[in-house]
Amino acid sequence: MQSNAALEYDYSVAKLFTYTAILFGLVGMLLGTLIAAQMAFPELNYLFGQYGTFSRLRPLHTNVVIYGFTVSGVFATFYYSAQRVLKVSMAESKFIMFVGKLQFGLYLIAATGMVVTLLLGITTTKEYAQMEWPLDILIVLIWVLWGVAMFALIGIRREKALYISMWYYIACFLGVAMLYLFNNMEVPTYFASGGIGSMWHSVSMYSGTNDALVQWWWGHNAVAFVFTVPIVAMIYYFLPKESGQAVYSYKLSLLSFWGLMFVYLWAGSHHLLWSTVPDWMQTMGSVFSVVLILPSWGSAINMLLTMKGEWNQLTENPLIKFMVLASTFYMLSTLEGPIQAIKSVNAIAHFTDWIPGHVHDGVLGWVAFMIMAALFHMAPRMFKREIYSRKLIEAQFWIQTTAVVLYFTSMWIAGITQGMMWRAVDEYGNLMYSFIDTVTVLHPYYAIRALAGVLYVTGFVMFAYNMIKTMTSSKVLTEEPQFKSPMA
Repeated sequence: MQSNAALEYDYSVAKLFTYTAILFGLVGMLLGTLIAAQMAFPELNYLFGQYGTFSRLRPLHTNVVIYGFTVSGVFATFYYSAQRVLKVSMAESKFIMFVGKLQFGLYLIAATGMVVTLLLGITTTKEYAQMEWPLDILIVLIWVLWGVAMFALIGIRREKALYISMWYYIACFLGVAMLYLFNNMEVPTYFASGGIGSMWHSVSMYSGTNDALVQWWWGHNAVAFVFTVPIVAMIYYFLPKESGQAVYSYKLSLLSFWGLMFVYLWAGSHHLLWSTVPDWMQTMGSVFSVVLILPSWGSAINMLLTMKGEWNQLTENPLIKFMVLASTFYMLSTLEGPIQAIKSVNAIAHFTDWIPGHVHDGVLGWVAFMIMAALFHMAPRMFKREIYSRKLIEAQFWIQTTAVVLYFTSMWIAGITQGMMWRAVDEYGNLMYSFIDTVTVLHPYYAIRALAGVLYVTGFVMFAYNMIKTMTSSKVLTEEPQFKSPMA
């Protein structure tokens, strides 16, 4: 194996995606905080006319956080860590460098197009797949370019064994490629309507229940292959690198990997419990969701046990704090999701605020924490400067942890309250509460959620400031840190 010192890694593409991750993270979270505030204070819907309503901003929020922040983070960490675990520099191949930069250029065009079209109300209206067909074609091209760069790097690697992180990145590429293509099969309305409808709008090639099934086959696996698989790839690389500890169990990492691959794919129909989907499909979704606890907890326990005997690092290194808490939130989310997928629980949880509560303890506590920790780890090695401020990271950690706890507890209480009120009947079998009664009762919890959003965004601004100062003005490093990231 060739030593790191002998290779000069090229981080130019990783840096570009780092910038977009910071930018889209800030935009996406600001939008999320605004729409959370709109739920508590409806008059905020009219700040920017039709462009500031909840209905316009909500799809923009989800898409910017998923395809802007998270996917940028995935690409940035891939282009950083792949070179290191494969022992090959992107500078060695003009072709790979060209593909990486082309991918970034097209990505920027697609992301801008996504923001503009969703603000204008041009949407397919399919959850996590709102972008219209011209952007879909561009996204397929971007994804193919990533695959070309990935397998080209693997093809010229010096390290023969593929580290577990690379398995997860490959799974992210293949899973999204297959699912995105099938779910986004669509025809421009102009052709479907015999020349009456719009050329830019489209209709799905599936109809009715089939459309719903394909949609949630994709929708839930967007969570699997964008919010889970590549983030697991990150923690398998960055936690050992930051802590200097070897991964606890290689066998457990493989077992969890194949478990996730086989089980996660079939859990999507749990979004359609109590609907017109055939009962056996609903049951299958529930069963696979509960089985999913095993591989998910396998990965999370493996991460936590990696720190065995080294827990003192939690007090000494705030990046370890982020990664360990991210793993803990991963465990929490992957227990909570299967519980919600049990039919009797889902009868209360379905359509309530408990669902966004679950989504956000996963996205804010697991996905965002891990991406921020990974970018912090990368910064001194990419920019050859120490992290600007340790105190800022510590403060950010506690502010954002408080925010996540406030968010999911308020939404748990709100959601279960909603579910129980919607089902409550008097002795004659009549509903006891009108819909507006539930809205009134939930106001304090919506206000708490908005406060949680403000706190989380505050923490993200601190992260962005710390990263920018690290890139531009912190102390220059003469040699690359081996493990713990240096910080002032």
